Amino acid sequence: MLKKLIIILGPTASGKSDLAIKLAKEFNGEIISADSRQIYKEMDIGTAKVTKKEMDNIPHYLINIINPNQEFTLAQYKKLAVKTIKDIQKRNKLPFLVGGTGLYIQSIVDNLQIPEVVPDKKLRDKLENQTNQKLYNQLKKLDPESLKVININNKRRMIRALEVCLSTKKSFSQQRKKGKPLFNILQIGIKPNKKTLERKINQRADKMIQAGLIEEVKNLIKKYGHKPYSMSGIGYKEIISYLEKKISLDKAKELIKIHTRQYARRQMSWFRRDKKIKWIKTYLEAKKIIRDFIN
Repeated sequence: MLKKLIIILGPTASGKSDLAIKLAKEFNGEIISADSRQIYKEMDIGTAKVTKKEMDNIPHYLINIINPNQEFTLAQYKKLAVKTIKDIQKRNKLPFLVGGTGLYIQSIVDNLQIPEVVPDKKLRDKLENQTNQKLYNQLKKLDPESLKVININNKRRMIRALEVCLSTKKSFSQQRKKGKPLFNILQIGIKPNKKTLERKINQRADKMIQAGLIEEVKNLIKKYGHKPYSMSGIGYKEIISYLEKKISLDKAKELIKIHTRQYARRQMSWFRRDKKIKWIKTYLEAKKIIRDFIN
């Protein structure tokens, strides 16, 4: 019998954290983050990290685990997440995997067999200097299949796919086989109304500025410069442009909102491919589905 795992997913600003905390309280659970931005220490405001107070005494894992200038691969994430889930299960608690990073969630759901290719700094620097279009064309030649799941705007993932192709002389997608299921999984998706989500995204962006996002970015630049991949995230790149006097603060705010909305749409198209996700609108719906699942 595989042990149970609950996944709470959905687009950014849809209320995943609040819902998961309520459900974890109800079902004696603990939370593992599936957010590729919240892994970074010192990046709190721009990644909308849940505060200690908001956690409401529910343990949270895989948040603040690396410095903003450190490399972190999908293989590393999967290894840590699986270990954490099993630790929670050993203590007879119910693990909740919560987040919006589709690939992090897929690595657990499909038990992806990820090639452990060590990052090649020289090759990465060379690829980093190429345009997204050039990387896309190269990937189209070497591994067209991978472009079904890699967006042309996601430079980092295109670079990683090329790095794996060039290092192993095998296609990236070919090496990502599904393994045997690790857990008995229930996936719950939050499907907010489009207008509600847009309003929440706009409010969140304004709140981030008020909470001190500009100061957070200044401190990060002082410590790490603006080259690390972590600094290319939404909220950070726009404030960097503002600090470099390329755009006004109002323009930076507007861009954060636009880019977040675009990101939320990409997340939803990723999640829609998985027909096993049970979409809900309320806490009571989620509670009932989980109760039926664990009984």
